[in-house]
Amino acid sequence: MPLQLYDTARQAVVPFEPAAERGGTVTMYTCGITPYDAAHLGHASTYLAYDVVRRRLHDLGYRTKLVRNVTDVDDDILRKARQLGVYYLDLAAEEIARFSADMGALGLLPADVEPRATSAVPEILRCIGAVIERGHAYESGGAVYFDVSSWPDFGSVSHYGAQEMLALARERGGNPDDPNKRGPLDFVLWQPSLPSEPAWSSRWGPGRPGWHIECSALVLRELGTTIDLHGGGSDLIFPHHECEAAQSEAATGEKLVRHWVHTGMACYEGTKMSKSLGNLVFVHDLLKDWEPAAVRLSLLAHRYREDWCWEGALVAEAADRLDRWRRAARGERPGAGGSGVGGPATGLLEEVRAALDDDLDTPRALALVDAATGGASAEVAAAAALLGVAL
Repeated sequence: MPLQLYDTARQAVVPFEPAAERGGTVTMYTCGITPYDAAHLGHASTYLAYDVVRRRLHDLGYRTKLVRNVTDVDDDILRKARQLGVYYLDLAAEEIARFSADMGALGLLPADVEPRATSAVPEILRCIGAVIERGHAYESGGAVYFDVSSWPDFGSVSHYGAQEMLALARERGGNPDDPNKRGPLDFVLWQPSLPSEPAWSSRWGPGRPGWHIECSALVLRELGTTIDLHGGGSDLIFPHHECEAAQSEAATGEKLVRHWVHTGMACYEGTKMSKSLGNLVFVHDLLKDWEPAAVRLSLLAHRYREDWCWEGALVAEAADRLDRWRRAARGERPGAGGSGVGGPATGLLEEVRAALDDDLDTPRALALVDAATGGASAEVAAAAALLGVAL
């Protein structure tokens, strides 16, 4: 199979080799939104990368089954719901609808399954039970924690050292100073709910799931014990994906993921784009002024796993590129005022395929189509379609 992608766990660009026993179906799981605010360009860029992977896999003759979860219960959404004075699931429903509209406008193929974390509480409880029974978790202070010291492979996804893990855990809600933990990197599987928070019954007392266990349960329920590709932004490598891999494999005894594929972080004016910093560029705001295909092209202009910075000029440049592509697809010579037909760009589609197979090199793919517009060709439309760009 020609497609090659960077695998985070193996730290190398490797051939993407889905499991043969599924008869040509590639299983994919991408971590979805926590629906307490609108989708920003960091979200869009991440999901667009996996959309292009899916389109290339379909082009190669594979089927895909993509699961993208919705984290509709966690600290962030509960905190935002309290601030707004609304029910947390009402907030989730509103933001999920807006997210779906934004991603649909950008031309993303719909996820095959988009399950909510709250739908998987029975599976979560069974998964936690299996981890405890295998000796990898413990109860303390009314919560259940994964015992990192019991798992020698902890760190095999991120390859981070202990001090880097501690710093990231502290930054990303891991609470290494929790006095109920045996070790600072141990993480929550089940926790008591505050009086104002939703709670479910469990053998460890009423409470709610930890963040990481939600994805483990949904992967197991929707796709099985081992999946072909797991994706998300690079900020999820640790703690989320490291912890997810450990608890899933502890519960099942099977490898969770064949290929870990992560995207780079978006920044704005030199600073990471994030809700906490208030420097987000929202998709729905861009779509008020720009055609969705131009926004899509502006995001494809950077390599998926590189950190990148948004500038307003990017979408204007993409709109100009889109116009050139459309003129070429209609058979117009550059500068001919709409008359005349250029010659064929023989082999363009194969060249674009080769660019995508080379670790999803979308900037090169766009440049190849640009070059082909000098002599208009029907292949321009085919190449654009492979990239999900509507001409």
